[in-house]
Amino acid sequence: MKVISIVGARPQLVKLAAVAAAFAGTGHEHLIVHTGQHYDADLSDVFFSGLGIPDPDVHLGVGSGSHGAQTGSVLTALDPVLEREQPDWVLVYGDTNSTIAGALSAVKQHLPVAHLEAGLRSFNRRMPEEHNRVLTDHCADLLLAPTEEAMRHLADEGLKDRAVLAGDVMVDICLRIRDAVRAGEHPRPELPEGIDPDQPFLLATLHRPDNTDDPARLAALVRSLASLPLPVALLAHPRLVARAAEHAIPLTQGSLHVGRPLPYAGLVAAVLASQGVVTDSGGLQKEAFLLERICTTVRPETEWVETVRTGWNTLVADPQLLPADAWAATVTRPVPTTDPGTPYGDGRAARNAVRIMEEWMTNG
Repeated sequence: MKVISIVGARPQLVKLAAVAAAFAGTGHEHLIVHTGQHYDADLSDVFFSGLGIPDPDVHLGVGSGSHGAQTGSVLTALDPVLEREQPDWVLVYGDTNSTIAGALSAVKQHLPVAHLEAGLRSFNRRMPEEHNRVLTDHCADLLLAPTEEAMRHLADEGLKDRAVLAGDVMVDICLRIRDAVRAGEHPRPELPEGIDPDQPFLLATLHRPDNTDDPARLAALVRSLASLPLPVALLAHPRLVARAAEHAIPLTQGSLHVGRPLPYAGLVAAVLASQGVVTDSGGLQKEAFLLERICTTVRPETEWVETVRTGWNTLVADPQLLPADAWAATVTRPVPTTDPGTPYGDGRAARNAVRIMEEWMTNG
């Protein structure tokens, strides 16, 4: 079986680490195409080196651009690669522009597409990711769903016959790295200056356009983080840094201490060292859940509804609408006492995905 993985952004590289490990030693041919959607070294290169992912077989180098331009560039560069390689499966991950471009390039050439992390829905059509994931699900041949909730969404959209519950591959790599961090196999994370990992602190990220593109909202969110009663390690995504600079919004203020994005092992170590997480990232919500740290998500909705139902995650669409003490109490609330269960699987999702692709190729 010949499979081409198409990746281009940080969350996809984490998932790729689990998939590449699952393919190793199977006898299957697994090729990696990196679109270059994330080209910043902090969001790309460190994940290959830090997670032991094989170097990409093809690097398209598309770089930044508008959604349309970036998606079109991936399509243009990817078409001849897939035409030349003729894989048994084109495996696309998640919900980025690289995801939808990879799926479209494959289906136009009548190549089978498997979508890893299929069936997630935020039901927020302002999010580019929502369009990417829905369109990819509806054109893919095999839908590898991470959760029972995702399976229900796919069934509601008439896609039940193409959907299989595989589990969440993020769990595979997160638990592996967690155990390695606890065993002392990774150095302590490089936290922003002023953050003592041995003292209580909060970890924060912001990067979504709805939170960063409007200067008034961005300034208000930064003030909300700066007002918190614990030091806040803000791992600043390039989008956040660029927008803050553009609008002259100081990121270092009050409780805020600004640093760079961390390699994945460093991120896991930082979450484990923290008292809790504040984020608008889909991946970090789930990682906080898996690492048993409370999370406050600065969004009106989440794809990872299980994190909210179990009490580990709370949605706050606009911190400015809360009194300062209520905002602080939310972010520093105690951890739930109930068992969160394993809604995202047991850490074998990547192996499940390889097995399912084998079976579907054999059985049609």
